[in-house]
Amino acid sequence: MKFLVFSDSHGNVETMRQAVAWEQPQGIIHLGDCWPDGQALSRSLPGLPVYQVAGNCDRYCTSPGMVQILRLELGGVVCYLCHGHQFRVKMGLLRLKLAAQEANARVALFGHTHRSFCQETDGLLLLNPGACGSEYGTYGVLEWKQGAVTGEIRPLSRENEEDIP
Repeated sequence: MKFLVFSDSHGNVETMRQAVAWEQPQGIIHLGDCWPDGQALSRSLPGLPVYQVAGNCDRYCTSPGMVQILRLELGGVVCYLCHGHQFRVKMGLLRLKLAAQEANARVALFGHTHRSFCQETDGLLLLNPGACGSEYGTYGVLEWKQGAVTGEIRPLSRENEEDIP
């Protein structure tokens, strides 16, 4: 099973659609900034489940069902989704790690920093897909194989693959 993870799209829905066409995932996760982008993506891909959380730029959006944090189980793995601003991820990941561990999560997904990050530490996979709405946008890929989940960062532009940090 494969899920694509997007964050900080800031109105750029088309690049997310392009990644979905390349990857052919079984689902999508949108981590905020802009909530309407996740909804637009969901409407344009009616066969795919889309899970999303709101970001700091979504504070004036009043869409029904909008949540800041989402704990869900995918492929037998508990995932903790947030935008990251509420845990001050620009200053460090300790608050997020503690919240995810308290939720018994195996995966913590966040955005907000506009910088991609993927690392496993203390049994917790931390993944920030970066900003898919920027010039050198990136996204995350979560894959489940034989009960294990892995994460990876990929470029939204095929010509910039070597530029990923």
